[in-house]
Amino acid sequence: MSRVFLGITGISLMATMVGATSAGAQVLDHKDISLAMATTIALTAIEACKASGYNVSVHVLGRNGETIVALRNEKAGTNTFELSMKKAYTARTYRQPSGKFADNVGQNPVAPQLMLTNIVAARGALPIMIGEQTIGAVGVSGAPGGDKDEACAQAGIDKVAADLK
Repeated sequence: MSRVFLGITGISLMATMVGATSAGAQVLDHKDISLAMATTIALTAIEACKASGYNVSVHVLGRNGETIVALRNEKAGTNTFELSMKKAYTARTYRQPSGKFADNVGQNPVAPQLMLTNIVAARGALPIMIGEQTIGAVGVSGAPGGDKDEACAQAGIDKVAADLK
């Protein structure tokens, strides 16, 4: 059995925190990516790459980095599925294109950010934004170059741009 001892100072601090929190408590209001939107983004990205002759995998992640949709073209390499998720997770986590993150960590193979689970320094993913708010990310892998993956991700976002308000 474990015991927690707060003491008088700890109890006072907790009471102060509870009092301050209840007075300013509020419901958070935010937008999320729907399954329909995520599916449209993913299918558009797959089709954009396919039209250029690239077989790719796509992951669309939600606000908390959770997978909403994951698709793999049947001709895409097996590794592309995992990499598209990691690219998307990186873009979501750092709220910037995964390529910009890669540029930021540069040639430092021991950058502490690279030690985090599902983080990868590779181009091919973009955050999905409403104004300044990041509501998810789309990652693509399998085209011959991250710039081409990113272009397909952008095509997916562009398809739903009118709904990102």
